[in-house]
Amino acid sequence: MATGSQTKETQSGALVIAVFGALLAVLIGGVGVAYGVRGINADDGGGGAAAVAAAPVTVNMSEFKFAPAPITVGVDGTITLSNIGAVAHNFVVEGHEDIKSPDIQPGKTGDISLAGLAEGSYKVFCNIAGHRAAGMEAALTVKAGAAGTGVATATTVLDPALNHDSTAIDPFALTDEQKLERANNMDEAMDERNLQFPAKTEGVGGQLLEPRIENGVKVYDLTAEVVKWEVEPGKIVNAWTYNGQVPGPKIHINVGDPIRINLTNNLPESTALHFHGISDIPNAMDGVPPITQHPIKPGETFVYEFTPQRPAVGMYHSHHNAQVQVASGMAGELLVGEMPIPAGIPTPVWKDTMNLYDAGTIGYALNGKSFPATAPYTAKMGEWFQMTYMNEGYQIHPMHLHGPRQLVTAIDGEPLASPYWEDTVNVAPGQRITVLGQADNPGAWAWHCHILNHAEGPQGMFGMVTALIISEA
Repeated sequence: MATGSQTKETQSGALVIAVFGALLAVLIGGVGVAYGVRGINADDGGGGAAAVAAAPVTVNMSEFKFAPAPITVGVDGTITLSNIGAVAHNFVVEGHEDIKSPDIQPGKTGDISLAGLAEGSYKVFCNIAGHRAAGMEAALTVKAGAAGTGVATATTVLDPALNHDSTAIDPFALTDEQKLERANNMDEAMDERNLQFPAKTEGVGGQLLEPRIENGVKVYDLTAEVVKWEVEPGKIVNAWTYNGQVPGPKIHINVGDPIRINLTNNLPESTALHFHGISDIPNAMDGVPPITQHPIKPGETFVYEFTPQRPAVGMYHSHHNAQVQVASGMAGELLVGEMPIPAGIPTPVWKDTMNLYDAGTIGYALNGKSFPATAPYTAKMGEWFQMTYMNEGYQIHPMHLHGPRQLVTAIDGEPLASPYWEDTVNVAPGQRITVLGQADNPGAWAWHCHILNHAEGPQGMFGMVTALIISEA
């Protein structure tokens, strides 16, 4: 069993090697970028010399896919890459990493040449952390004489309601009958999905973990393991979890409680446990290899012990290959004490947390579930409630509650001297923001991320959407 007292005599050397290796990788990667790409992120679609192939194949990139998939290109062909998503993406040919684009920003395009790539079948993927794990890969066929398969334009968005490209539609060219058919098809697709809410799925995350007491110490056992997790009805993924839950079990202690967390690693790789937002703990308990400890190898257990001395709204999560482990589910909440309620506001009828995910195998989700499997919240007219947003994702999420306003009372566990009202609350990665609201208007109110392609599309609502249901007192 590894413990918090393990030595660190090799850590300085390991850190130097890691930094040097990272620098070398950047230099080598730069050579590969220069080989395969021209004009990436240029507004004119690339510019520069004429492509080898007569007609470049256009491939759209978005969260988290390439379209079309599979991709067919002629020998020595060119692919025009267009990022129609909300975050940066890139394009890499597996086994031929010298054929790689740099990161392409949203709304930008560029060409990548496949010159020198022999006929055959390949796999392409986005190597930005967590994107491939979220499904961003596709089959590529290079074939002599192939005209190539692509999409119509660099800004095309597929319209599943009518099985065609929505941006290719000229609304003025549609007959009234065609407009009605399109509307009916889209509305039916949306209704079919929306009427499932709240859909039942296997697994519930964030369950309160009760400790056992050993000599006055609160002891918690966590196991890091990969399990099958139903994100939404019928969508089952390999989730990286603590105790088989996404998010991991909730740990709530009082200020001054000594705690011990035994983390057993049943993952296929090493891991570690970091207590984000809990600043008054010993350095050796910070859980960041190779700085404060060695990685916990598969089959090992590490013991973390500390005694928080002040209130905190914290998260515990992996800090080892975190872009995969955390994004795919390995995060939970560690609450120390209670956040104070501003003077003049009654005690909330409930206090809860909303864990935000946007990558890895979990994808866009609230508390490990995607709409329509997200759980709704309820309140009666006049009641107050408290919500703490916890962002374990890659992106900022502007969280918008229809109906009641949100009173921001604490940021990162620090109570605000002057709380303020917000309609839409921006929550950055790693941030925790606590808000209060009052149920002052009856009905079912949407509660969602306001980056629209995280929450709604032609098929209806998905991802980071739930509801607040306010009933009459």
